Amino acid sequence: MKKTIFVKPGEVRVDDVAKPTIQTKDDVIIHVLNACVCGSDLWAYRGLDKKEPNSNNTGHEAIGIVEEVGSEINTLQPGDFVIAPFVHGCGHCAACLAGYDGDCLNHSDNFSDGEQAEYIRYQHANWSLIKVPGKPADYSDAMIKSFLALSDVMPTGYHAARTANVSKGDTVVVIGDGAVGLCAVISAQLRGAKKIIMMSRHHDRQMMAKEFGATDIVEERGEDGIKKIMEITNGVGADAVLECVGSKLSTETAIGVARPGTIVGRVGLPHGEALDPAPQFYKNISLAGGPASVTTYVKQTLLKAVLDGQINPGKVFTSTYELDQINEAYQDMAERKTIKAQIITK
Repeated sequence: MKKTIFVKPGEVRVDDVAKPTIQTKDDVIIHVLNACVCGSDLWAYRGLDKKEPNSNNTGHEAIGIVEEVGSEINTLQPGDFVIAPFVHGCGHCAACLAGYDGDCLNHSDNFSDGEQAEYIRYQHANWSLIKVPGKPADYSDAMIKSFLALSDVMPTGYHAARTANVSKGDTVVVIGDGAVGLCAVISAQLRGAKKIIMMSRHHDRQMMAKEFGATDIVEERGEDGIKKIMEITNGVGADAVLECVGSKLSTETAIGVARPGTIVGRVGLPHGEALDPAPQFYKNISLAGGPASVTTYVKQTLLKAVLDGQINPGKVFTSTYELDQINEAYQDMAERKTIKAQIITK
């Protein structure tokens, strides 16, 4: 079968490898229909994260058809159409029951990788895999893209909003205009925010943010961006901040635009220098967030919202590629030619 391999910074390629097999009783083998490229995949591709040459790729988002199940799987059967979350919660430990399946206490191998491939072995699948009603042929291309978004970026954006406790009538600032940031805009609106301020310098992303519910766009960064948002909020600051980048600057900006007592929902993968804790301390700001609770959110809220047409997160996929074009997909995302790349693997 075909599978993406990380070659070196600036290059991924597709190799022919052995098809995965069931290794443990709670494994499922999935025939991948669609995968995609995540902003976090670009850290190694850009050379910002160290990664071994010719190693397993970090792709971790997929939808597909169940082909084979382990002996302990009793929630799925071959032929089921599924969303494969990037986290593998058990559904019954203290973390999962509290709504934090991204930090499942029963699995040390809680995260997916290697999913830009024709087939994947999905571990701990009994609770974490999400069955979609019907078959792929029952749905439009737009709906298929939204299902794919439910494997990571939409629940991650929602995690930012949930952990920041976005509530009806709130003023919310979203930092980061990638797919996660755009899904955070959707999430803030879904939870009832009245004013949603998106920080973005890119016209195509600004237009999509407005389509998703953003009421204001701020192009400035750093101190200038903080000043602009304080002007928009009449000197008060935001009731909730959704930090979807993970850099030192983005986190400092999040603290700077928050009113005293605000929670910053931080879902950007942390990178960069350590933060000075004093600004956070003196404003009574709380930092929350981490790996998203994908299965919990999709089962409880997001799948129904997609099926009902209430949200359409699949719009973040602005370009589609065949699996053999995977390096072009990475390159186009790295160069901001596309917001998020959909990969057709079937």
